[in-house]
Order: sequence, then structure tokens, then C-alpha cells
Amino acid sequence: MAGVMLEIGDLHVSYGQVDAVRGVSLSLQPGQIVTVIGPNGAGKTTLLGAAMGLLPSKGMLRFEGADLHTLDVEARVERGLCLVPEKRELFGELTVLDNLMLGAYTKRLGAAALRSRLEAVYARFPRLQERGAQRADTLSGGERQMLALGRALMSSPRLLMLDEPSLGLAPLIVQEIFTIVRSLRADGVAILLVEQNARAALHSSDHGYVLETGEVALSGASHELANDPRVQATYLGGGTDDD
Repeated sequence: MAGVMLEIGDLHVSYGQVDAVRGVSLSLQPGQIVTVIGPNGAGKTTLLGAAMGLLPSKGMLRFEGADLHTLDVEARVERGLCLVPEKRELFGELTVLDNLMLGAYTKRLGAAALRSRLEAVYARFPRLQERGAQRADTLSGGERQMLALGRALMSSPRLLMLDEPSLGLAPLIVQEIFTIVRSLRADGVAILLVEQNARAALHSSDHGYVLETGEVALSGASHELANDPRVQATYLGGGTDDD
């Protein structure tokens, strides 16, 4: 499919005898924000895990024309994919700076290039520079999410997959996080967003998919989904939890 960055077709992911994702197909173009919303247990996190290579899957997974099934996680990162997991998975005993530097571990960068990348992250997240020598486990929830995003950006991704970036954050911090997400798109980073806050996700994205019991129940332009009576009744009255 011309112009498609990520293409997922008839994807199946199982946990033993349980099918967590069944026949899911979606696509994402360069510069797009595509969101996946749905109830608890719908398979949203599983979908991202399969795309990143953390879970075995069957079906089509292609990134910029390359078959992702032939690539391990590190190779996927090298090609420009990066996942910010729901639990952020920071190294709490390490400093903010050390966590950021680990984000570039797969890149063979010289000192000047590494410094340039770090300065770009600090320009986007000034608080991370202020707390560079601070342990990650002493940060606030919003600061930890910023650190998780900053660490991902150290790998210079072309496609950033975000799993519940607003989870557990105060409303004002949620607004700040979504402002950052939109600014990443403006800088040319495509984003696949799984989000509990369906209203914010649809407001910030170009295209959306509703995942229910492991299958795509609805899809379309985000503004159309936001006006869909079923979506309004089920997802826009309040947040949803992920699996």
C-alpha cells in the first residue's frame, strides 16, 4: 500500500489457548497520529507488544515495506520503531541522565551526535535537564512520563508507539502530555497511540480504531468516531482502562 509506514493485516496474538488479538488490521501513514481505543481487556497493549516484537504473532506486520517478523526488537528500534510502555519501565535507581542515555544504546553515535540528541530532548523537556542528576524513582508521575518519552526520543524514532501515556496523571499534566504528542507529529514523528482517555485521544489523532474483545469494531477518521453515537455512549462519557 503506497504511502503506508506501518501496515498490520489479519494479526493474531494468543496467550496459550486464549486469542487476545483476532484478525486485526490497521495502517498508519508517515506524519499521522493513529489511536486505538477500547475497553479493559480489548487487546490494545497486546497489539503494541506484537508490533514491537515483544510477543509472537501471526499475520502481516510491515514497517516501511519490511517484514517485521524477520526482525528482533533491537532491529526494529534500529529501523525507527520505539515503544513507550504503559508502566514506563524506567530504571528507578539510575539518574534521569542515565535513563536518557540508555535510550540511545542501540545507536552507534559519536559524542557530538549524542550530545545533540540529548540537547534536543532537553529543549522539549526542560524539567528533565533540571533533574538530570536526580534518581528516576523520585520524580513525579508527569515527570516520569516525560522521561519515558525523552528516553524513547533518544533513539530518534520515526514511529513512536505510546501505551496509555496519560495513565494516572492529573488533568493538567494530561493536557501537557497531549500537547507534547501533537508537537512530535509536527516534527515528523508518526505515532500509534493506545489511550484510556478516548476523548483526548480522538481529539489529538487523525484516524482511530475501536478494539473490542481482540477485534476491530469500528474505524474511521477520528473526528467521525468522536461524533459516532456508539462511541459517544460507550467511550466518551468517561475514561477506559487498558489491559
